[in-house]
Amino acid sequence: MRRLGGVILAWGVLFGAAQAEETATAIGDVDRGERLFQQKCGSCHQVGEGAKHGTGPHLNNIFDRKIAQFGDFLYSEGIYRARRDGMVWDLDNLDAYLTNPKVLVSGTNMDFRGLAKAEDRGDILAFLRGYSSSPQDIPEAAPTALKQDEELSPEILAIVGDPDYGEYLSTECTTCHQLTGEYDGIPVITGWYEEDFVLAMHAYKRKLRPHPVMQMMASRLSDEEIAALAAYFGTFE
Repeated sequence: MRRLGGVILAWGVLFGAAQAEETATAIGDVDRGERLFQQKCGSCHQVGEGAKHGTGPHLNNIFDRKIAQFGDFLYSEGIYRARRDGMVWDLDNLDAYLTNPKVLVSGTNMDFRGLAKAEDRGDILAFLRGYSSSPQDIPEAAPTALKQDEELSPEILAIVGDPDYGEYLSTECTTCHQLTGEYDGIPVITGWYEEDFVLAMHAYKRKLRPHPVMQMMASRLSDEEIAALAAYFGTFE
């Protein structure tokens, strides 16, 4: 199984308005973010006056926008599912998506491996914030305070799962997810790369992914059980 390595799961620390003034830090360098945006994002996304949809939707007013907002753009089923789950493009989710899109939204069509460096993500987001409506009216802690990043430890990623144990544990999963690999409105989880599966489950466990049922299910699993499930579902072609 392929390993992605070095993927960061990020989530926010909430601050009160008064505390935000003392602890908030600018997301990043706007000028550098503009250059990075053109290099990394500009071939698919537009932003600014006259921006239109391209391969990806335009990114004006992206902050605090509901995911899959535009009726004139055809999103992937994974993005539509995230909208049904109530996802909003707040700073946490934008940062996580730039880190690795498929960790936050499985099934996304975005063909982008992500940005490992928090500085790069912060600079791009600082640039995009300037094209959100009335950014000066948004409290400094949301969306512009830097969050604390938490890296999924190498020890967790190195756990070798037991597929037989994973099969034993899988009965709760397969009450909803199909082993046939056919999509019936519920995401396919067979044939995933093991590390992708582990990262996704820990994202639910740490409430980075918003689905409440999956958050509950993941919260009951140990690191070893998640690895076992990843090993089992990874055996399917």
